[in-house]
Amino acid sequence: MASKLKSAARFGARYGLKIRREVSKIEEVSRAKHECPNCFKKSLKRQAAGIWVCKSCNYKMAGGAYQPYTDATKIMEKMFR
Repeated sequence: MASKLKSAARFGARYGLKIRREVSKIEEVSRAKHECPNCFKKSLKRQAAGIWVCKSCNYKMAGGAYQPYTDATKIMEKMFR
């Protein structure tokens, strides 16, 4: 069972399975590389909560705490198009 939890396996049997699964999903998204809106390379990484930095072009942007684009951002982009 611990292999499915990936990074949340460090908690062992504590906190319950549902919470550990949610933590695993959140950490998987936040630690992944995302596409930079400036240079369009997959090199955007999370520096801190809400701060995202591109390792390629050194572009810095504000975004969500765990992912660079939140649901509200996507809605606003649709409105501006």
